[in-house]
Formats: sequence, structure tokens, C-alpha cells
Amino acid sequence: MLRIYGGVPLSGETSVYGAKNAALPILAATVMVPGTTVVENVPDLEDVHVMVDILRALGAKVFVHGDVIEVDASTIHSTDVPMHLMQKMRSPILPIVL
Repeated sequence: MLRIYGGVPLSGETSVYGAKNAALPILAATVMVPGTTVVENVPDLEDVHVMVDILRALGAKVFVHGDVIEVDASTIHSTDVPMHLMQKMRSPILPIVL
């Protein structure tokens, strides 16, 4: 909780750390974006790795650079998520390509 007492303008910066609950739906949504999507500040977690594998299995080009993930969904050619990857995913977020 922050308490702010008035009279002085606020200024400054803070870092917001990546969260799995935010990163997975964002990565799943990249299948709807034509071209390349860049997602920054992605946590290095197993569910994120599985989501990257799922996107690649669908045909997307995915590049991981530390905490930055680039997804090019223009090359998606499949709508079937492989069962072995679905079983690894602990999150209820899965991309569904129409």
C-alpha cells in the first residue's frame, strides 16, 4: 500500500516485474496479430516455455531473447495444439486458432 500526502507533485520510476498470469494470455493473444509482436519482461517459467513450444507447434516463428519474446504469427499453419504440450501446461490459458 502506498500513502501519498499531498502538496508535492509526484515523480520517479518503478519497475514492474513480469507475471505468468499476465504473460501467458498475452502470448496466447499473439496468434490474432498479423506480423510480429514483441512481449517484454516475460518471466522465465516452465509454463512460458511450454507456451512458446505451443506457438511454434502451430507454426509461429518465436524468438526468445532473455525476457523478451518475439512472435510472428503470420506463419501459423495449424490449429491443433499437440496433446503432449497441452498436458504440460498448468495454466488454463491456451491459444485457440480459428
